[in-house]
Amino acid sequence: MSSGKILVAQGGGPTAVINQSLVGVALEARRFRDVSRVYGARHGVRGIVDEDFVDLTQETSHNLELVAATPSSALGSTRDKPDIKYCQEIFQVLRAHEIEHFFYIGGNDSSDTVRIVSLEAAKAGYPLRCVHIPKTIDNDLVGSDHTPGFPSAARFVAQAFAGANLDNAALPGVYVGVVMGRHAGFLTAAAALGKKFPDDGPHLIYLPERVFVLEQFLADVKAMYARHGRCVVAVSEGIHDAAGQPIAALLAKELERDAHGNVQLSGNGALADLLCEEIKARLGIKRVRGDTFGYLQRSFIGCVSDVDQREAREVGEKAVQFAMWGQRDGSVAIQRTGFYSVDYALLPLEAVAGKTRTMEDEFISASGTDVTDAFRLYLRPLLGSGMPDAYRLRPAAVEKILKR
Repeated sequence: MSSGKILVAQGGGPTAVINQSLVGVALEARRFRDVSRVYGARHGVRGIVDEDFVDLTQETSHNLELVAATPSSALGSTRDKPDIKYCQEIFQVLRAHEIEHFFYIGGNDSSDTVRIVSLEAAKAGYPLRCVHIPKTIDNDLVGSDHTPGFPSAARFVAQAFAGANLDNAALPGVYVGVVMGRHAGFLTAAAALGKKFPDDGPHLIYLPERVFVLEQFLADVKAMYARHGRCVVAVSEGIHDAAGQPIAALLAKELERDAHGNVQLSGNGALADLLCEEIKARLGIKRVRGDTFGYLQRSFIGCVSDVDQREAREVGEKAVQFAMWGQRDGSVAIQRTGFYSVDYALLPLEAVAGKTRTMEDEFISASGTDVTDAFRLYLRPLLGSGMPDAYRLRPAAVEKILKR
């Protein structure tokens, strides 16, 4: 006899729209009369092994809608990266609670967790349907045109650089903004969508898809500064040398590492500060400023793409429909159709799990320091409606009298 129990969890970095996916699962599941309970695990897979569940069936639809429109992970998240033993513990808890459908909202690591749990259930002959729901601001899931969370983060980055450009134009100098993205440069590239006039910044964009050479970087900045009297630079935190070594690691005296042993690239201002120091010391430019966007770009309230909200809700709904009607495990993928519309597919977990998408060559300019029109056409529909705009004076110069 079926228990009708569902479990949903959120993993990895929060986004501005991840709760839309959560609520999409909860509300869509409640439409099926075979569903008896919709549980949520607090703090992702850690909450599963700790049996830290909440009953979302008891939430009102109204409050769920309010939560859906709120950034960050309402259930809490985790950075745990489960191995097989960890996944076996997850499966044991799911079986003990008679969970029959497991939905995990997350990125690359989360999809791999779903894959392993699915295999464990199959080996045990337990009827568990496992579906991965995509989420990552890095936009690096294989098989998807884009991933929920990325458009809203991209909207923030585009607007932030538009504002930084206005500031830099008023008080000229060099500005360096460091954006998240260890392996994929999509989010950093979004800075280009903040440009309106030909001489607007960012004047230079550096992505992890291209090798970063410090001497060339300094030459690029010098040339742009000479041309415009100022220079705005967008840099991905994951820029690296020809050997794949992060530039932050090469320039920094002390290194922090995350839970997975990777050099800590987010959450500190090291790279921006180090690049600014090189510009000051090597180029002699006095006014040089740097920012690290860090966590700001992930869950920034009030800067959310309506397209992203809609699609994040729909991937949650489609996950439930695929699980209930399709009787298949998999990973939900967004696929673009027409000029801008989307459809949803369920990809095999092994096609997505543990893989990383990077920016396609067609999106990166020949110089490697800008994006192409193909990328602008790709990203613009995702940013949603109501993007702010900036204008300039058309000053009519008054003839000098003293002519000093």
